[in-house]
Amino acid sequence: MLNIRGLAYIVAETTDLKRWSDYARNVLGMMVSDSPDGGLHVKMDERQFRISVQSGSRNGYVASAWELLDREAFQSALGHLSDKGVAYELGDQALCAKRCVQQLAAIVDPSGNRHELVWGFKSDFQHFASPTGVSGFITGDLGLGHTVLPAPNFEATVAFVKDVMGFGLSDLFNFKPGGDAGPVLPIHFFHCGNARHHSLALAGFPVESGCVHVMVEVESMPEVGRAMDRRAADGAKLTATLGQHTNDKMTSFYMQSPSGFDVEFGYGGAVCDWQEHIVHEFTRVSLWGHDFSVGQQG
Repeated sequence: MLNIRGLAYIVAETTDLKRWSDYARNVLGMMVSDSPDGGLHVKMDERQFRISVQSGSRNGYVASAWELLDREAFQSALGHLSDKGVAYELGDQALCAKRCVQQLAAIVDPSGNRHELVWGFKSDFQHFASPTGVSGFITGDLGLGHTVLPAPNFEATVAFVKDVMGFGLSDLFNFKPGGDAGPVLPIHFFHCGNARHHSLALAGFPVESGCVHVMVEVESMPEVGRAMDRRAADGAKLTATLGQHTNDKMTSFYMQSPSGFDVEFGYGGAVCDWQEHIVHEFTRVSLWGHDFSVGQQG
């Protein structure tokens, strides 16, 4: 097992860096600075960045980074990958400098998602001061938040994240967009070495942007409301109304990022005792709200 501690950062690509910068500052309420490669570092806590945005020819999701404890854990992870026959690519000095880590190893799962295994994040200890007054984001030992990735090669990808990457199953949902007579699209939710309900989820269908959504969590419900107001003022596309999920209890809304994938902005996510947690299949996405049909309008 890789003994992953949490989601360290994500990497996105955009054709419009200015739009991403405006969105990160004015809607998400995060700090933005220029990265050495000409892209953007989006900061939401004491780390130099949690979202790396690079300029490119498309709008999409590039990679998820998973944090390991230290050098020994990283070397152990490389040995584990070799034992499993999984190819990995070590990041060179330039890539490690760009990602602000000591070492990096990139792997690709059976559905083509890129995962970067990292340790030793560099920090300049610059104080996080939201340009819109967000009091803070829930990160720390829980990691950035969670990411939901497309997995059209579903069974093989589930086996990969469990047997190779060491994730544990939190719960599962069988989405039936056409009702009981139609196809079943599975979505499985996974935890790693922290108490967040899930740091990763796999959805059994392709997604053009390369990611279904990324979740960020704030410290209070009023912060979610203020973000809703900022979204409306900015004009970013709303993709789901305010609601509360059944599985992780998150109260949140969804909006589209400039890279095409959604951002879930929420409060009150469940933390779990994995020695006591019972895996279950839930049959409703939300206790209330979360009208996803708004994303199909306009």
